[in-house]
Amino acid sequence: MIYSLDGTSTRSAFPHPSEAETEPEGLLAVGGDLTIPRLITAYQSGIFPWYSKGQPILWWSPNPRTVFYPGTLHVSRSLSKVIKRSELTLTVDKAFSRVIKACAEPRDEHGTWILPEMQRAYFDLHLARVAHSFELWRDDELVGGLYGVSLGKAIFGESMFSRVPNASKIVLVFIRQLMKEHGFHFLDAQVHNPHLQSMGAEQVDREQFLEQLAIASPLSDSGEIWKTRATQVNELNL
Repeated sequence: MIYSLDGTSTRSAFPHPSEAETEPEGLLAVGGDLTIPRLITAYQSGIFPWYSKGQPILWWSPNPRTVFYPGTLHVSRSLSKVIKRSELTLTVDKAFSRVIKACAEPRDEHGTWILPEMQRAYFDLHLARVAHSFELWRDDELVGGLYGVSLGKAIFGESMFSRVPNASKIVLVFIRQLMKEHGFHFLDAQVHNPHLQSMGAEQVDREQFLEQLAIASPLSDSGEIWKTRATQVNELNL
């Protein structure tokens, strides 16, 4: 059954993810809004919005869930060589609006799902210190990045972009290092694709993911991870 959120409070609980459809996989609810309380409630429940122009807001909780753990993200021998030779620089929360706009650029004939209202909603989350970005730079040129949401010791990746070879892989290695340093439990990558699998992403049963989320999201985060200074790519731990 697909639930309608229209007319409900922004702080209303979502239906349990186990009630999501199997076709299309993970679709749980429609409608509602993209306010900060609604989005936080969604992520706390293992749910995220994903829809295209002309559609109502669609809320998803797929099964299985694609997840990176700090100890399982894989760095190939060739990527290791690229990182050691790189002269690029990594930052955190330096250019959130630029990262989300870059992620929103159409990549094929289907356009983008990161619509203007979605960008505004996540920028509001960023101002509330809930949404964050990771950037890759070549001097002053932004050449890669990822943005997402953080609750407790969990990070939820929303989208990434690359303008130079291996940019998204380098950003993921950076996030792995920060998760290890600051005790984060996982990076949620939402749905499977071959690129994520090649980097060591695991497909986790939704029930197991929700159990892990229930442990990670209430944990206290000092916020030090979001104060990380600029890091040279060739200094990443491999």
